[in-house]
Amino acid sequence: MAEPTDTSPVALRTSPLAHLADRMRTAAVTGARGVTLAERPFLTMVNLRLDPASEAADRVAKTLGAPLPRECGHTTASGPHTAVWLGPDEWLVLSEPPIDTAELRQALAGDPGSVVDVSANRTTLELSGPAARQVLEKGCRLDLHPRAFGPGRALSTTVGPVPALLWQLDDAPTYRLLPRSSFADYLARWLIDAMSEYRGPEVP
Repeated sequence: MAEPTDTSPVALRTSPLAHLADRMRTAAVTGARGVTLAERPFLTMVNLRLDPASEAADRVAKTLGAPLPRECGHTTASGPHTAVWLGPDEWLVLSEPPIDTAELRQALAGDPGSVVDVSANRTTLELSGPAARQVLEKGCRLDLHPRAFGPGRALSTTVGPVPALLWQLDDAPTYRLLPRSSFADYLARWLIDAMSEYRGPEVP
């Protein structure tokens, strides 16, 4: 008898970069000039819009466990939830495992605002290692030097020709890039190509 097949929506999901998983693993470089690239698929992403000075903002912050960031490029985090500043009244809430959007909508309590699950709009690429910043600097206009861009910073930019949200997680450095799903293939291939020079002999 044939084994039963799981046809649930979750089991049938395919990430935008599943077809490049092997190529990304093969592109990894180890050592002092090391850099790795991987997809972190299916992160929950919620677009949040409301008045930052409203009581609703306070209720949402309580639900998330951290205040919403108030400045361009800033993020705030609590447990699995990170809120990224997108504009004076707009944030992207990233979460793994999924956040309950019903709780966020309930926190609005009828005040003006919106909570929209946009998880399918983007995927997440994670670039990490001693050479990660140098790889990004080949095609990113931001000043990524630690004096200007460090852990907890996130900005919308372009990497190569692809618009993406760039978020630095730590000092490794580890970066997460969030392109639209339709541009993810191009960006991943661009990064793989940009990583290729670091496969040569290490400089003492």
